[in-house]
Order: sequence, then structure tokens, then C-alpha cells
Amino acid sequence: MVSHSDAVTSGPLRDTISYSRLPWIRPLVEAATNRYETVAELLHGNPADAGDWQRAIDRVTGARHDRTAIAGVLAAQLTRRGAPAAALAAARDLALPGAVAVVTGQQAGLFGGPLYTLLKAVTTIQLARQARERHGVPVVPVFWVDTDDHDWTEIKTAHVLDREFTVTGISATDLPGAGTQPVSGLTFDGSITATIEELATTLPPTEFTGALLDALRAHYRPGVSPATACAAWIDALLGNEGLVVFEPSDPAAKQLAGAVFTRELSNPCETARLAREAGERMTSTGHSAQIVPGDDVVCVFRMDESGRLPIRCRGTRVTVGDREVSLADLRAESETHPERFSPNVLLRPIVQDTLFPTVCYVAGPSELAYHAQLGGVYEAFGVPAPMVACRASATLLDSAALRFFERNDLTLEELQVQDESALNRLLARQMPASVEATFASIEQMLANAEPQLTAAASAVDPTLAGAAETTVTRMRETVKSLQGKILQASKKKDETLRRQFIRTRALVFPDGHPQERLLSIAFFVNRYGPDLGTRLIEALPTTADAHYVLSL
Repeated sequence: MVSHSDAVTSGPLRDTISYSRLPWIRPLVEAATNRYETVAELLHGNPADAGDWQRAIDRVTGARHDRTAIAGVLAAQLTRRGAPAAALAAARDLALPGAVAVVTGQQAGLFGGPLYTLLKAVTTIQLARQARERHGVPVVPVFWVDTDDHDWTEIKTAHVLDREFTVTGISATDLPGAGTQPVSGLTFDGSITATIEELATTLPPTEFTGALLDALRAHYRPGVSPATACAAWIDALLGNEGLVVFEPSDPAAKQLAGAVFTRELSNPCETARLAREAGERMTSTGHSAQIVPGDDVVCVFRMDESGRLPIRCRGTRVTVGDREVSLADLRAESETHPERFSPNVLLRPIVQDTLFPTVCYVAGPSELAYHAQLGGVYEAFGVPAPMVACRASATLLDSAALRFFERNDLTLEELQVQDESALNRLLARQMPASVEATFASIEQMLANAEPQLTAAASAVDPTLAGAAETTVTRMRETVKSLQGKILQASKKKDETLRRQFIRTRALVFPDGHPQERLLSIAFFVNRYGPDLGTRLIEALPTTADAHYVLSL
């Protein structure tokens, strides 16, 4: 088991590590999960408090939502993608009176994106089930694939460890419109087949490799958009658990959200101002604002054949991209053609919670900070603000990595540094105790001898005191050099330990990044099988207030 844990358990959950130990965890995450009272003014309820859940349910059920309409949009999408029956049943539940949703979302990453995408979905399912049991209302877990996103560079690459445990990026070929058009507007060509074949030759073969590749070929194929491919892949991984995957670029969904775009265009720059002011309040509490929008930002994009264009408003001058337009004309267009608009990162939650009766949003660290800036925006739009829960944070160890930690006294976070300092400390501890004792004895001997030698030399000739000190220093350097040579010999002797260290570090911190933030879902499905999502639901605690180490 990983050493120096705050709590060690048996079974798949091998370790629970406090967020305070991990330098990559944002302070706001640690505060929200372990010291909620210190950030309560920034958020809208504590997901660890059953009373706050009930209050959130009451807020949402008391607001107006067209549950039947959004349930119909979801059912049509799921049917088109061939989603599992459990997902369709959950979508129908959303039309029930008093139904609420637990929602999460992520970009449409190649092959599903990094592991944290799956962890978000798993946490969402766990919280929805817990709320349903405790509060006796229909609670539907929803995954929002950000199909309006146009950051192709960020989503086109899936990172895996190859057969030598080296980080390798597998990238889709740039498609016509990539980088300007939303990913929902792109279409895979024949090159996606070659991309999957590159993945096939890179991944270490396992008993699950064939099934993984067959599933990816079924969803990532010529003629399909990267957005729909990602949605269908998540359907395949968690649809049987009742997860409902949503594509917001659907024109039918845009019709239901059109009033939000019109409201934003009726009060241009107000959302940005409210978020900016909230960011200033965050700073006063010791937490950094996630975004500082400009004072000319309108929080919607206008989409046309040239791409997804920002809207700016300064005084009476309004621009879409580089073109000056009439604000009145934009408002009118948003009413008749809402499919031509999409929200930016600040307005997306408002659109989401206009469409869905959301009681809780499952957020990553950056999203948590966004939400902390949106209280005034929710109020301005008259939309009930949901609670925000942090997604689970986890490291998955295979049996070899687990054995490495069980045999060696290293903490998980010590492996993040990409030099050999941790390895050198580990190797130093592997040397016989007699070697360490010998060098310690020599050092003590020199420390005792130095004043005596200096005194003796000074008694003969006071000018020799410096020479005596220099001689002892050189002796120390000679001994230290010998100690270094012994350490190097130990390194050469124990290449097995070195290989185990490098392999484990590559798995836990590939290229220095936490595993969950870099390695693709596909890499882990290849190692653990297509039921990985289900196993994580069963293994992870529902209180995501620490980092969990699992061995599946």
C-alpha cells in the first residue's frame, strides 16, 4: 500500500491522501470539500450536507423547467446514437414531475479525453443515486459534452503509455474547419481509421485490447463528428449505469435555450461585469478568480460558416468578430435562430440550468472557481443556482505499481518530480546499513579530529591553522566522492529497482502530470476492461474530499 497515508484500507481502495499534501490541488478545492464554511459565501450549498441537498431540490422543483421538452430532446439524441436502454429510461425519468438532475460536463476529447472525464461521470452517477435514495425523488445523472467548443488543438490528442511505458500522443488528423468551427460541425474522414490503428500498435496488448479497438472503431468512424463520437463512447462506457449523455449543439436544444441568449444580448456585458466583481470578492477571501473577463465581453458567440465568433460591445458599437453589427438585429436573430448562438464559459452554466432542473453540478477545479464567480449571474437570469460538488480525484495502480509501493518507503507525491532525487533517496536506503554506518563514523571522526589537528598545527606555527582546516575539508570531499561512487555502483547493481521506479513514476505521473489529467480513458479501458466505469462507481467513496489510490 502507498506509504504515509492518512487512512489505508483494503480492497480496491488502497489509500486516502489528504488534498493538503498534494501541490497540484487547488486551495479552493480543499476548502470546498473540507472547510466549506470558509467558502460558503461563494457557493450555493454544501454537497456533504443532506439538508442543503433538500433545500437545493426544493429550489429547483419550485422553478419553471420544461422537463417534457428536454426529456424529448435527450431521448431523440440517445436513440440516434444507439445508447443503452438504461440511459433512455433515465432520460424518460427526467420528464416526471419533481425530477431533478445532477450534471457534469467536459470537452469532446479524442477517445473520451483524460481519465478525469470518466471520474466526473462516475461521481455524477454516485451523487444522483445517493440523492434518489435519501430524498425519494427522481434524480437523473447527465453528462454534458461541450459540442460547441472549438479548441481543436486541446482535444485532438489522446495520451497513452506505450509498450515501454513512454508517454505517447495519438492525434487525430486536422479536419476542415478545425480550430474555428465547433467540434459538432467537424466530420471525421478516413484518417480516423489510421489514428485508431496507431493507437492499436502503441498500446500494450491485453485481454481487453480487441474489444476496446472494436468499440472505438464503432464510434470514431468516417462521417461522424468528434462530438457525437465522444458522446457515443461515453454512452458505451456508462449508459448501462443510467448516465444520460447530452449534445448541446442540437438545434432542438438551442430552441429551449434561446431566451438565455436574448437576455444576454439585451444586457450586454452585464454577465461579464458580475463575474468580474465576484472574482474580486474571491480574491479578498484568499482564492484566485478563474477568469477576469474584459469589460466589453458579451458572453455568447455567434456562429456562421467562418466559425465561432466573439461578440464585443463598447458603448453603442457592437462587433461580431471584426464586423460591426446592430445589437437589436442580434437580439432578433437570437429569438428566431438560437441555433446560431452558443454560450461562453461563463454563460454555459446558465444555459445548462435553464435546460435542466439541476440540483448539483460536478466540477473540476477550474469549474469550481467559475461557479464561485456566478452567484450574481444566476440571480440576474432568475435561474436557481445548483450546489457544486468536486469530482473524485484518483490514481489507478496496477499490481506491479502496487507491489513497488508496498516494498518501498515512498509517498505518492514524491514521484511527481521528474529528476532522480527520489530514486537516489530510495537507492541510498537500499545500501547495507554497515555502509551508511561506516561513512557516518568517518564523518564523526573528522568532526572530532578537526579541532585537535588545527590546535596541534597552530601550536607549532599559527599560520598552519588554515592548512589544517583545508586538509580536513579535502578529506571530507574525498570521502564524499567515494560515497558517491558507491552510490553509483549501487545504482548499476540494482537496475531492477530503477526500472520499477521509472515504470511506476510513468504510470502515476506521466511527464510529471497527475495520471488523471493526462492519460486517456482508452489507456485505462485497455488495462482494466470495458466495465471500468462500473468498477469505479463501486470502488470510489461518494465523498470526494481526498485523493484516492485504487488498485483494480
